[in-house]
Amino acid sequence: MDIHVVRPGDTLYGIAVRYQADPAVLQELNGLSPDSVLAVGQTVVIRHVDTFHTVQPGQTLAGIAGLYGVPLRRLYRNNFDLGGQPAIQSGRRLVIAYRDPPGRSTHTNGYAYPFVSRELLSAQLPYMSFLTPFTYGIDASGGLLPLDDAMLLEEADRLGTAPLMHLSTLTETDSFSSGRAVMVLTDPALQEALIEQIMATVAAKGYRGVDVDFEYIPGEQREAYADFIRLLRARLAPAGLPVTVALAPKTHPEQPGLLYEAHDYALLGAAADFVLLMTYEWGYTAGPPMAVAPLPNVREVLDYAVTEIPREKIYLGIPNYGYDWPLPFVEGQTRARSLSNQEAVELAVRYGAEIQFDEAAQSPWFDYTAPDGTSHVVWFEDARSMSAKLRLIGEYGLYGGGYWNLMRPYPQGWAVLNALYETLDG
Repeated sequence: MDIHVVRPGDTLYGIAVRYQADPAVLQELNGLSPDSVLAVGQTVVIRHVDTFHTVQPGQTLAGIAGLYGVPLRRLYRNNFDLGGQPAIQSGRRLVIAYRDPPGRSTHTNGYAYPFVSRELLSAQLPYMSFLTPFTYGIDASGGLLPLDDAMLLEEADRLGTAPLMHLSTLTETDSFSSGRAVMVLTDPALQEALIEQIMATVAAKGYRGVDVDFEYIPGEQREAYADFIRLLRARLAPAGLPVTVALAPKTHPEQPGLLYEAHDYALLGAAADFVLLMTYEWGYTAGPPMAVAPLPNVREVLDYAVTEIPREKIYLGIPNYGYDWPLPFVEGQTRARSLSNQEAVELAVRYGAEIQFDEAAQSPWFDYTAPDGTSHVVWFEDARSMSAKLRLIGEYGLYGGGYWNLMRPYPQGWAVLNALYETLDG
């Protein structure tokens, strides 16, 4: 994989000629069209095809996969424009293999709300080992809040992605509740009833494990939280169903703050089968403008985590979004708008902004002036920042990467993942 940074005067066709690459493949990899205007500083992923196949009358995608001895899911990953759909027309070209196949494999997990578009979800699922519909919350009596996850589970089953049930302390008003966490963690009878509901839901819907995300738990509940995770794991283990627990991004064991204190890396790492490090949101809606996941900050969390948790249990959190801040930033007043990485580039094109790259944070950014005269700064992810984060999985020997989230289109991000790793089945 090559990553080209657009210079003044560059065109997609000119970049293809320079790298002796197929223009149509470049378009597909980067979610572009032949007449796309490029922003100075944006990235273009380049890969060279080893084997094409031209579809013949009567051939099916599954039949073509069998002809070349490759998994069907890999055909979907090599041809993002299929959108995860099996229908193919005679005469179209399929990428069977690239010249630079990934030298490593990894597991991936992606989170999605029930209102994700089926089209977007289907296009992304072949890149995911696991899909985690967000979320089964906890009601006022300590029971499960329902989730309309039917479409997500249907598509996951069709495309060979294993579903994980997501349990959180989100309430009916879509906010994390410290009170409901404490209610469950301090009442053994409530825990038992909740676990019975979880097991019934898992069995009824075919979930392949449970992903737990209790946030803003008082510090005095750290042992109780680990005990709950241990109990849930013990109940699910006979069925071969793992438990994953989400961890706030800590850099030392006694890190203060309601988000961190009950997330004891050693205790929860021992209690669960896997953990997700939520290594994002340094740049966030109410905070000052900065990268969502600056690489030095991510490394600092990883360096601490691997001293407390076996590396092979760890998912690295990967952000699939950026933020647009109006300026000047005023603490307590300014709110950034969340946007997709693709939308960020389109915004730079619209305003003629030149995308910069912060070498320390390993993240792109740009500024622009809106029609109303307001100055803005945008931090987001591109092929360089995605590559830097994803390479940490191999460098640290982690289990895989967990994407928050699958709600925003970003073909280039999947092109980077597909170039670096073979996605393992869940």
